[in-house]
Amino acid sequence: LRGASHGEELVAQAKAMELSAIAVTDRNTLAGVVRAHVAAKELGVPFIVGARLDLRDSLSLLCLPRDRAAYGRLSRLLSLGQMRAPKGECELWLADVAAHAEGQIFIMLPPEAGNCCDGREAFEANLRRIRSMFGGADLYLAATHFYRGDDRARIACLAELARRSGMRLVATGDVLYHGRHRKPLQDVISCIREGTRIAEAGFLLEANGERQLKSPQQMVRLFAGFEDALAASLEIARACRFSLEELVYEYPDEPVPPGRSAQSHLEDLAWEGAAWRYPAGVPDMVRKMLARELEIIAELNYAPYFLTVHDIVSFARARGILAQGRGSAANSAVCYCIGITAVNPAEADLLFERFVSPERKEPPDIDV
Repeated sequence: LRGASHGEELVAQAKAMELSAIAVTDRNTLAGVVRAHVAAKELGVPFIVGARLDLRDSLSLLCLPRDRAAYGRLSRLLSLGQMRAPKGECELWLADVAAHAEGQIFIMLPPEAGNCCDGREAFEANLRRIRSMFGGADLYLAATHFYRGDDRARIACLAELARRSGMRLVATGDVLYHGRHRKPLQDVISCIREGTRIAEAGFLLEANGERQLKSPQQMVRLFAGFEDALAASLEIARACRFSLEELVYEYPDEPVPPGRSAQSHLEDLAWEGAAWRYPAGVPDMVRKMLARELEIIAELNYAPYFLTVHDIVSFARARGILAQGRGSAANSAVCYCIGITAVNPAEADLLFERFVSPERKEPPDIDV
């Protein structure tokens, strides 16, 4: 209930303005990044994943993960804060952020109301506290034009505070909508958030329509004299290498005997099962089928999944519960030898690729 544009609209406007990159940072959530990422991928716009963190005991800040591991830390941090609070809220403290700071880039946000330099000493003390808690993390201080008449003096004050606190100043837009024509909608959204009406909202509404995405040319004009702040924004964009494209399904760890991997344990079970299924000797055809299937399973890293299903079936049968694998799993010699299915694939001449194939790029589905 603050922004008046969808992530896709922001990305499309960034493309039209030829921006080098764009970040979407919702408050205490990553809710908007997926749709924005999809739009950015389609339009070829470099996209930065991040979130705005509103803390209970300190400044608000933007958190931009550099890589996949840092994104995982940000996700866990947000989950922590949301599980502490009622639905729709998030309870985060500065110490929580510091504990998840590795690999993140942080941009401190000055207080939105008034001039931060009016309370300079307290503000600077807060910045120094953050610097001491975050160690060697990359810390920046945001500078934004609000068109209130004091912008240049305020940004000069922020630049000095950043220097004294061991941070870099960075130019930001503090964007609420992709184009100025969305200002009336943003006013309505603000009224919904505050529980009031347009005619009675007064200073709860934005003072002007300048919270739109701005072009590079506009930003260069606005930050004349503070070129380092513009350069810092480009450095951040280059440093944030993480993409949602890196997220793939990661199967949970499966318990295996000491000294064995999931794949080697599955291979042990398969060959022991083959000896059980074929007491008179494992046919050459079955040996070849098993070797080939195990090779494909290893290539695709599906062994833990087979072991999980094997555990379920073994658990059921140990307790007299009827359990039977069905469907395309019956095409598999591995499934037959480890007891998941009861159809001998060597007799049925079935196609294993219908069950698992490198070309399908998706894990198998074993119905039990």
